[in-house]
Amino acid sequence: MKVGLFFGSFNPVHTGHMIIAHYMAEYTDLEQVWIIVSPQNPFKKKDTLANDYDRLHLVHLAIGDHLHLRASNIEFNLPKPSYTIDTLTYLHEKYPEHEFCLIMGGDNLASLPKWKNYEQILAHHHIYVYSRPNIDPGPLVSHPRVTMAEAPLLDISASFIRQCIRSGKSVQYMVPDAVFAYLKDTNLYRN
Repeated sequence: MKVGLFFGSFNPVHTGHMIIAHYMAEYTDLEQVWIIVSPQNPFKKKDTLANDYDRLHLVHLAIGDHLHLRASNIEFNLPKPSYTIDTLTYLHEKYPEHEFCLIMGGDNLASLPKWKNYEQILAHHHIYVYSRPNIDPGPLVSHPRVTMAEAPLLDISASFIRQCIRSGKSVQYMVPDAVFAYLKDTNLYRN
């Protein structure tokens, strides 16, 4: 099976994330998209992250019963910080029957040469890239393993959503309905 891996903090998962995941699962040749909740991105501060399992639960809620999307905690038991190449190696060993591809924004493609062992990633994995406004995806855009996808984008960020929640503002429609219902009834992101 051809599986797209959509990595992120998903802190929290929002409608923009779900539009991209759904687009990749429905409008490309990917058969499934695994939304991989990362415990720690090497380029981000950990102190703003909600608990790993809270973020995973929100992704499960966001996916609901969609047949081609799956939430994954595969990085929770891998060494921190999470490096994509290590996760790909682990997944290849655990699921040798699958072909794993990466899903990323143009900004990440531009910074890919800064990633650990990025040459290995490019040599062995296809990368599906969604454009980001006013972002130059860089020279790797013409690499034979890179596929540009014109996914619809929603200009929203998890940090903006966290700020809204802390301020007591509603985030309805910014997050999937099930996520909104859950956040409304908990203290997650309120402090």
